[in-house]
Amino acid sequence: NPLFYQYHPPFVTRKSILSDMHALPSGKSISDKYYLGFFQEDMLIAILDLIKDYPKENTAWIGFFMVNISSQAKGIGSSIIRDCISYLKEEGVIEIRLGVDRGNPQSYAFWIKNLFISYKDDPNSSVILMKRKISLSSD
Repeated sequence: NPLFYQYHPPFVTRKSILSDMHALPSGKSISDKYYLGFFQEDMLIAILDLIKDYPKENTAWIGFFMVNISSQAKGIGSSIIRDCISYLKEEGVIEIRLGVDRGNPQSYAFWIKNLFISYKDDPNSSVILMKRKISLSSD
């Protein structure tokens, strides 16, 4: 998705993907990490990088989510996020957090559409922090 890399350089490489698959914040182990590929037939259409119980217990951090440009605007990304939220809810997660590159209208609109709200929007930062509370009863 070239638009993402306009706001978040450098462009992806095989080496950077392999590094991201194992990247963890301090104090977290690989058992807390989900690095998932979503396929339609043999084509990779989306990637999700998520850390459970980060930055605090019962919170999940989405470090990266991208849908292949040819699969966008079809509801696929929102469907993946709905399924992810449903799974995390079953796991006792009550909040999901993420960061959006400032100025990336497509990413910001996607997360707003999926009921995330800004909780820290420092104009001096290149990232807008967003979150979504998950009700443990029906959502």
